[in-house]
Amino acid sequence: MTDLERFIDQGTGREPADIVLKGGQFFDLVTGELVASDIAISGDRIVGTCGDYKGRTEIDISGRIVVPGFIDTHLHIESSLVTPHEFDRCVLPYGVTTVICDPHEIANVLGTEGIEFFLDSALETIMDIRVQLSSCVPATHLETSGADLPIERLLPFHDHPKVIGLAEFMNFPGVIHKDPICLAKLEAFQGGHIDGHAPLLSGNDLNGYLSAGIRTEHECTTAEEALEKIRKGMHILVREGSVSKDLLALLPLLTERLSPFIALCTDDRNPLDIAEQGHLDYMIRTAIGHGRAPLAVYRAASISAAKAFGLRDRGLVAPGWRADLVIIDTLENCKAEMVFSGGRKVDDALFATRRPVAPVGLDSVKARPVNAAHFAVPVADGETSVMGVLPGKIITEHRRYRLPAKGNQTTVDLAQDIIKVAVIERHGKNGNHANGFVQGFGLKKGAIASTVGHDSHNICVVGVDEDDMALAANRLGEIKGGFVVVEDGKVTGEIALPVAGLMSLEPYEIVRDTLHHLRHAAFALGATLEEPFLQLAFLPLPVIPHLKISDRGMVDVDRFALIG
Repeated sequence: MTDLERFIDQGTGREPADIVLKGGQFFDLVTGELVASDIAISGDRIVGTCGDYKGRTEIDISGRIVVPGFIDTHLHIESSLVTPHEFDRCVLPYGVTTVICDPHEIANVLGTEGIEFFLDSALETIMDIRVQLSSCVPATHLETSGADLPIERLLPFHDHPKVIGLAEFMNFPGVIHKDPICLAKLEAFQGGHIDGHAPLLSGNDLNGYLSAGIRTEHECTTAEEALEKIRKGMHILVREGSVSKDLLALLPLLTERLSPFIALCTDDRNPLDIAEQGHLDYMIRTAIGHGRAPLAVYRAASISAAKAFGLRDRGLVAPGWRADLVIIDTLENCKAEMVFSGGRKVDDALFATRRPVAPVGLDSVKARPVNAAHFAVPVADGETSVMGVLPGKIITEHRRYRLPAKGNQTTVDLAQDIIKVAVIERHGKNGNHANGFVQGFGLKKGAIASTVGHDSHNICVVGVDEDDMALAANRLGEIKGGFVVVEDGKVTGEIALPVAGLMSLEPYEIVRDTLHHLRHAAFALGATLEEPFLQLAFLPLPVIPHLKISDRGMVDVDRFALIG
């Protein structure tokens, strides 16, 4: 008997279903009703609802509600600081059964080797990991990346079963001004899915960008921006990560009328935040708690997300649909008590069936050693450009201050919360080193350094003391990448991320506990940001307004040019 024949026989009730969930209700995302019903599962799909079924395995879910598995429509697994296998084990129990992943971070370090690692991992994970091919490696000409991915290196992955399309197209000036490299990538994916990335873009420039066939966007930070993009045919991905928190700002749009054009994503979320708050379930709880209709919210978390990315087999609790199911306590609380992924009940035994995938990029940190003198900033006439950090945002303001001097060197100004920031090229290409100033970290002493620095992932370090900054940066080379906290000449906290300088080889529980210690080590320096390490990681991101820093210098993102 074929699978199709078995589906039909079990759906009609001629044969017992493989699994039947009995005694509960399912949330009908078409009508918004809670429907009391058995749910019959055959293989990887639902074959029966709105009826009574017999099953080879019957599970009592009395008093519980079944909803479709949640879909995270945009994220970088690398930003969870664990490998795809550990991300699978960490996040799937929260009900996230599908993720749309852009391996942009590892691709910027390792190129096609990093993409292959993710695709190989996606074939093994229990969660359905779908991959968007990284469109902008390097992200800009204003930084030094570890790799270069022209269209010729992406095309061999075009027809991979886990590939959906082209990932976030960050170089929106290149699109608008018809850069040949951009056009070649866009042309190759016409008719497929192309993900967008155009913060604050509006008007005719937005029209031109969308005319390239770009359909989704996760960078909206205001309801006004999002509504213009929805009106112009974009599917908006509402983001709530560890740093970028746009959910509350966009909640007014999350209505039953607009929910078919809205989905949810996390973009960047680490295991500590997942443990303390949750994942997409946290977004669902928060949205409903702020008065949004459960029907709108659960649609955005599942069926709307599936439709946006052409995943036509999932997102409803209905016969013929993929059996990605979450059994929750209440719609408002959204606590996942049982999860099914492709008809398989998620537990430790299921995770044990996965085959391991060998890690890559274990020697990717090739930065030259530095000393305190490398962080000297000569006195300049007039005002100095200073990055202004906005808590909960990856946008940084372009501020200007007259900074104090010591001899012929410009120094930090702790009274105004202005400290030094530096980016050090770490791919072994040119040894570039750039210095600047940043406001908003709250540090009163010491230094924090990281090899997680979007998008090129050079070493980024902020600090008050140049000797501590040098120690922190050099320590990253010794541990092959990660995060380091230094206070008064001593390393007070660190986590090793040897997989491309981005991910740990440890279980997510160890990463979570280590991050907890790191956070307290940073707070001991005076750090006031909720997520100082991830906020640090976005300082060198020169595709996000307004002032950033790369290994080549301070970048005026509005002019898309280095500051002289």
